[in-house]
Amino acid sequence: MKTTTIGLLIFDGAEELDFVGPWEVFTMAHQVLDHLKIDENLEVITVSERGGSVLCAKGLEVIAGHSFADCPPLDVLLVPGGAGTRREVENKALLAWVAETAKRCKWVTSVCTGSVVLAAAGPARGKRVTTHWGSIQWLRERGEAAQVLENIRYVRDGSVVTSAGVSAGIDMSLWLIGQLYSPAAARMTQHWVEYNPAPPYTAEV
Repeated sequence: MKTTTIGLLIFDGAEELDFVGPWEVFTMAHQVLDHLKIDENLEVITVSERGGSVLCAKGLEVIAGHSFADCPPLDVLLVPGGAGTRREVENKALLAWVAETAKRCKWVTSVCTGSVVLAAAGPARGKRVTTHWGSIQWLRERGEAAQVLENIRYVRDGSVVTSAGVSAGIDMSLWLIGQLYSPAAARMTQHWVEYNPAPPYTAEV
């Protein structure tokens, strides 16, 4: 049975929904594959530089399942954003791991300012990307991306897919399930997680 392994990179200061949203989509898609009798396995793991405890941006503590040293080969890499990217974008060990891991991946993805890390590490350098609206200018000023798009949920340039902030990672992850398997699998995953956003905000109406 073919197995696709998706690795979610986490680090201190990572924005929680940036990786938890995709985690929910990917793990639900695993159940959808079984329901649709698709004879493939989808494995989702978390990885941090040293493994063990990671303290996220809003205070959620997460235990990474793997360290860089023992991470299995990945088919898909996802890099979240969050305040921690300001530090990690200068972390040579993390950038080197991202660069090397990306070479073997079918898809390399990011949420929010994870695209800044991807650009610094190399996979998104010279590509069309996006990020959280509040970090568009920061990413542009770094000069590593060919073009930084705004007012868009996610951008694909070759095998690199970057998404805007926080909840946009859910949209990107559903799109990715459609690419890995089928639009039907993606639509069923969306239905099972009951993700049906209807902007703009209308609670006061």
